[in-house]
Amino acid sequence: MNTRRPTLMQGVLSAAVAVFTVPVARAAMPPAPPADCSVAGGYTQRNLVANSPALGAEYVDPHLINPWGLAFNPTGVSWVANNGTGTSSLYDGNGVQQPLIVGIPAPPGVAESGTPTGVVFNGSEAFVVTGTGVSGPARFIFATEQGLLAAWAPMVDEVWAMTVADNSTAGAVYKGLALAGSGADAMLYAADFRNGRIDVFNSRFTRMPMPGAFEDPSLPAGYAPFNIQNVEGTLYVSYAQQDAGLTDDVPGVGAGYINAFDLNGQLLRRFASQGALNAPWGMALAPAGFGQFSNHLLVGNFGDGTIHAYDLASGAWAGALTRSDGQPVVVDGLWALSFGNGGQGQPAQALFFTAGPADETQGLYGRLDMMPACPQGLPPWKAPREPEVQ
Repeated sequence: MNTRRPTLMQGVLSAAVAVFTVPVARAAMPPAPPADCSVAGGYTQRNLVANSPALGAEYVDPHLINPWGLAFNPTGVSWVANNGTGTSSLYDGNGVQQPLIVGIPAPPGVAESGTPTGVVFNGSEAFVVTGTGVSGPARFIFATEQGLLAAWAPMVDEVWAMTVADNSTAGAVYKGLALAGSGADAMLYAADFRNGRIDVFNSRFTRMPMPGAFEDPSLPAGYAPFNIQNVEGTLYVSYAQQDAGLTDDVPGVGAGYINAFDLNGQLLRRFASQGALNAPWGMALAPAGFGQFSNHLLVGNFGDGTIHAYDLASGAWAGALTRSDGQPVVVDGLWALSFGNGGQGQPAQALFFTAGPADETQGLYGRLDMMPACPQGLPPWKAPREPEVQ
């Protein structure tokens, strides 16, 4: 959350199950040239949904302000955490909004709406939420900048997530969330940016003390966990520099680190340091069939909107995602990165993203697809060099 942004929208849930998506005419796509340049890292950006027609997306959803976290039901549509309106919008792979809009709560006594950041899907029968005379497993769980965990259990409330953990009085500012493990043994990991730690919760939403966990004595002072992502059973934590208020990041070339931890919070290794990192938040493992960056860890920078690929085994920088003209893909206010689930028009090789452009006051949901061909006259691709910290 940017503390300079306008007051959060009020009353956005007065028609919680209404659909406000407005289709916008799609621009004609030029015919694809014959030459194959997928190995050169060419990717095309498709803006699916925005909060305003001015952003040129195919659809408009006024709830989509500073969309942050992104999660997929393995057989369903995407869930997007709208930090600026305290809601979650649902879209298929072509940006068509679904009827359900879910509200995210704020702490008691707070007049503003909730401020969701990270979101995860839970397919188990654990993480049970109890309402008035009814209980059921949470399917989507959100972390918020106000220090809450909120869980949506359709058997309990169809249009509201319920507060299941409240660390607002401790000043927690949760910027990211991961789930790891299975069933009743699964754990939630929340990145508390303000207090510089990872809070761990069991499947009953009870915070688990883990002294010494998720510590890195070599991390420079002033850096704090910005996000956490479960990648094949290893937890990757990205770090950004804190501002004076300890609530927002300070962008800059080389302003970032990434560590790899096991599920108990033991440091496995420093995965990446400085270089191309610039307030890194989004992290996703590219599948096979994603061109030259297949099977690489993709890292999205909130600081400059670029996306970089790292060798998963060595942590070596492999390059940045580029457009067909060889220029870097840049998405203003880039947050989440996640590959599709193979259904609902969401190809497994399509990289979906969320972003809060214009200093987090706007919203964009889109996708990046590998270019099947490159324009005539594209110069031969050359391996790039990682930016140097000045």
